Amino acid sequence: MEQIVQQAMEQNLLRVAKQLEDQLDSELHKLDNLQDDDVERIRQRRIMELKQQQEKTKEWVAKGHGEYKEIHEEKEFFKEMKGEERMICHFYRDNWPCKVMDKHIALLCRQHLETKFVKINAEKSPYLTDKLKIWMLPTLALIKSEKVIDYVVIDYVVGFDDLGGKDDFTTEQLAERLSRVDVIKDDGAAAAAAKRQQQQRSTIRSGIYTRGEDDEDSDFGDD
Repeated sequence: MEQIVQQAMEQNLLRVAKQLEDQLDSELHKLDNLQDDDVERIRQRRIMELKQQQEKTKEWVAKGHGEYKEIHEEKEFFKEMKGEERMICHFYRDNWPCKVMDKHIALLCRQHLETKFVKINAEKSPYLTDKLKIWMLPTLALIKSEKVIDYVVIDYVVGFDDLGGKDDFTTEQLAERLSRVDVIKDDGAAAAAAKRQQQQRSTIRSGIYTRGEDDEDSDFGDD
């Protein structure tokens, strides 16, 4: 009986190997039989794609993408948002959790030029915090343009609940969360890295910021 099972397994493996070999041969045959015109069309299409991406990158940089800008007045919020496809606004106060979020966003803004990243002091922006229903800090408002003149907050990252509930989450975990709603583009690397690092978290506190005695832990609580 065992011999029969073994033979069946071997035959199945051989069949799968033959299918893969046939698939590979077919792809190689297609490549080998590409005409010069086909190769040139592929090359020209790729050049055009790269040029378009280069122009888009220049446009993004000219509009302030790649930097993590602080907005000091509420009217600036609407000015910064104008003409943007994607924008992430960090509503913060001067506390430890917001400094943790700052460090991750400062890294992401350089990696994702397709999105504008800004921050605004929630305590100094009562109109916006009320309009956007900001009730806990840090909160990231994830904004996309739905139409030519309409902008919609499509989602929020409130505190660290979506990031493991602690301040030792990784930048990759945050990137994976943002990419779920397409507010940043992700090639899959962030999601894979986030999964790898969930069980091997490195503390964010070893970086730029050190927690002070006066740092608050959460939201709009009294000083």
